[in-house]
Order: sequence, then structure tokens, then C-alpha cells
Amino acid sequence: MMKKIVDTARQAFATARSRSLDFRIKQLQAMKTMIIENDSEIRKALKADLHKSECAAYSYEMMGLLAEIELIIDNLHKWAAPQHVKKNLTTMGDDVYINYEPLGVVLVIGAWNYPLVVVLQPVVGAIAAGNAVVIKPSEVAEHTAKLLEKIVPRYLDKELYPVVNGGVPETTKLLAERFDHIFYTGNTSVGKIIMQAAAKFLTPVTLELGGKSPCYIDKDCDIDIASRRITWGKFVNCGQTCIAPDYVLCDKSIQGKLIEKIKETLKEFYGENPKESQDYERIINQRHFKRVLGLLQGEKVAIGGEHDESSCYIAPTVLIDVKPNAKVMQEEIFGPLLPIITVKDVDEAIQFINQKEKPLALYAFANDKKIIKKIISQTSSGGVTGNDVFMHFTVAELPFGGVGNSGIGAYHGKHSFDTFSHKRSCLIKSLSMEGVNKLRYPPYTQKKVDWAKFLLMGKVNKKKLGLVLLPFVAVVAAVILKKYRWQLAGRGLQLAFAVQRLCFKQDQ
Repeated sequence: MMKKIVDTARQAFATARSRSLDFRIKQLQAMKTMIIENDSEIRKALKADLHKSECAAYSYEMMGLLAEIELIIDNLHKWAAPQHVKKNLTTMGDDVYINYEPLGVVLVIGAWNYPLVVVLQPVVGAIAAGNAVVIKPSEVAEHTAKLLEKIVPRYLDKELYPVVNGGVPETTKLLAERFDHIFYTGNTSVGKIIMQAAAKFLTPVTLELGGKSPCYIDKDCDIDIASRRITWGKFVNCGQTCIAPDYVLCDKSIQGKLIEKIKETLKEFYGENPKESQDYERIINQRHFKRVLGLLQGEKVAIGGEHDESSCYIAPTVLIDVKPNAKVMQEEIFGPLLPIITVKDVDEAIQFINQKEKPLALYAFANDKKIIKKIISQTSSGGVTGNDVFMHFTVAELPFGGVGNSGIGAYHGKHSFDTFSHKRSCLIKSLSMEGVNKLRYPPYTQKKVDWAKFLLMGKVNKKKLGLVLLPFVAVVAAVILKKYRWQLAGRGLQLAFAVQRLCFKQDQ
């Protein structure tokens, strides 16, 4: 079955209909219509999967996706146009440009934590680049996955953009097929499996993974604002966000105030009992609930800790006196637990961060921006936001992606179009000026090498520059001679000799 789906997509791609910019834009407009017309069903599916409120469903899933579609539609003709590049002397009369072409049939495997936008946002980029796309939603968010399987074929080309549902067996069979690119969002362990499958066909991959995104808070900082922004970023979607602050590093002197402010903010956001708040989500399923709860065992709880297995509820929780080697510090939490680790200064924080794998995101709060820039210059991460969280993700002009263990490649906006395009180098030469081309033909001499060095690298003295310019100026003079009158031709030749004399004079 998987082979048939992929073969059908490849045959559809071979018709070249997806290469037309008008076709791509119509498909993107159809996806926009799909989201708008199925607004209610989408919100219900997200509520069933993650207990997302209607406002959260729109704000964190649909709104960003609609904005991405609009951005690409508005800019696609410009992005897809041939990009002319700087020429050297040997290609001055030639067409030299980069042509953007689709890769072919690509596979997009989505994640469950934001099951609409995380699967469809890369699909938008793949369609914009002219590819056929096999769409694999996460089976963990089963209601959203089933909805996508139902509605996508109603709006998009069924052959070019099939939706495949299923679990590990179906995904394994898909990965046995040949693709021209694989885009995966999820965890690092599965990312390694994706790479192994892709290696069989030398298929390029984009892996949007995760990691333990650190958050440093300088003691010379507005703790009220920092606490508010960190609390939002950590506990939105019940902590199930790949760029959520995973742990906090701060001076012991501000830990007490930080905890107090987080507690006040949680009450403001979710009321006395977050379990009763419509704005507080749930862990996706019981397997993940037990995993997150296992990270909580044995740790000192400063805030929260309450949980209910029947509804997969874990309260917003802050942990203190956490040891660097604790279990909660060994893997990405992906849940509503926020460990606080005390450090004496920014240098110790940098050292701590650099001892771990490179994270997907890094956050730093300080009144002095030099401190933030120091952390940026001495660490590595997929992205950085200073004095806030998440916000680098919202800028379409910034590439979003990981580095090292947190991912390979990037997307968003133009970067999505680039990810799913092949930048094809193109040069169209003239059949004239064979005299210059003789420099590359045997027999070879040092004189030919010297001239080639000048033409390709500009490595020549001013005397030879004058000799090179002279015939070009003379040609111009000859054209003037033919079309206009002798007087102008004479002036052209005078100019040629003047250039030559100047070069000789400066070279002495």
C-alpha cells in the first residue's frame, strides 16, 4: 500500500503540474480555505487530543499557519525567480544564475504536541517549492490525525499530497520507500531512525528535534517580568513544546523571589486550581503521563506536584535543589516540570550549558545586554531569545531549526522554500569569443596560465590590466565608427590608449 501511495505521488509529480507557480499558489489558497472552513472541527480535535481551549487552538495552531501561507503566497514569485549571481571576466557575456527547482517527492512526518501546525507548516513550504508531499500526521494526536486524513483530500490534489495515517508499522513501511527529502519533527531517538532509513537512498533530511533548552536569569534582572514570561513559555500546552524552557539557572540569592513570582503568575494565569482552568492543557496520553511523573519522583517540589492519572493532569510544578545528575536533568522533560539549578555567576551557567548537548533554544534574562551577548558568543543552540522565550520562533525571516543533537536543517518562511528546493547552478555561454576560450585548451603555456589567473582570480598587475582593457575599448570605438562618425571613433581610441598609458605609468 505504501509503495502504491508513493508511486502515485511520483507519477503525479512527473506530470510537472506541481512546477507551475499558479498551481502551487492555488493549492496554498485551497489549504487556507480548508483551515477556515473547518475551523470548528479543528478546534474540537485539538480539544480532544490535548485539552486545548478554542482560543489556544487558534492562537498556537491556526493563526501561525494562516500567516505562513499568506507570507509565501505574497512572495513566491520573487523567491522562485532565477537568482542572478556575480560573474567573473570569463563569463561577462553569459547568463549565470541559480534556478530553484523542486526536489521531487518528499515525506513530512509531524509531531503530536502541535498536531496541526507542526505537520502542515513544512507541507506549505514543500508545496511552495513545487514538490509532491506524502503527509504523515502523528498517530498519538489521533483526533487531529483522522481529521487531516478526512479533509486534506477535499481541498488539495489527492495524488500529489496524500495523507497516510497509522503508527510505527505504517511509518516503518513508508521509510522503506525512496523519497527525495524527509522532514521529521519529534524526538532525537526517532530522528536517528529516520537518518538510518534515509541513508539507504542518500536522501537528505531535515530533523526538527528538541533537547534541554536552558534559561539563565541574571541576578541583576527584573524578576517580575522574567518570571511572567518564563511561566508562560514553560507551562503553555502543559509544557509539551519543543522550545519550552527546560530548566532555569540562577543565583541562589534570587531563587526565593523567583519561586514567589512564578506562584503569583500561575494563579493569575490559571486560577487557584489549574485543573479547572480551560486554558491549561493535559499530557497527551497515559504513557507520557507516567514518563513525566517518573521524572518528578524523588525531587523537592516548591510549587505544584499534584496529578491525576485518569485525566492525564499534572499541575504546573517547580523543583528546587535539583542535582545536575538527577533523572529530570538527563532527558528533555516535555511536560510541566521546571527544575531550578543555582549557579554563582554567568560563567558557571555557560559552563553548565556547554557540558550538555546543544539545545534547540536558549534563553537569557539580564538588564545588561552584554551578558546576553556573552552567553550567545560562548554557547551554541538552534536559536536564542534574550529577555523573553519563544519569540525568535515567531519571526518568519529567522530560520528555525536545531544544531547537533537538537536537529539538522531549518525552516519557516523563505527558509522553508529553500529547504524543499534544489538550488541549481546554471550557466549559458555564448558561442562567440572563442579567442578567450583558447586559454583553456592545450597546449598549455605559462602565458596562458597567467592570463587565466587574471581572468578567474584578478591576479595581475596594472600594466596587463591596461592591455586587457585596450581591445574592449577599441571594440567600442569600432562600433561607434560604424554607427556614428569618425570623430567619435577617434575619441574612443584615444580613451583606449589613455587607459593603457595610465596603467603603465602607475606600474612604474
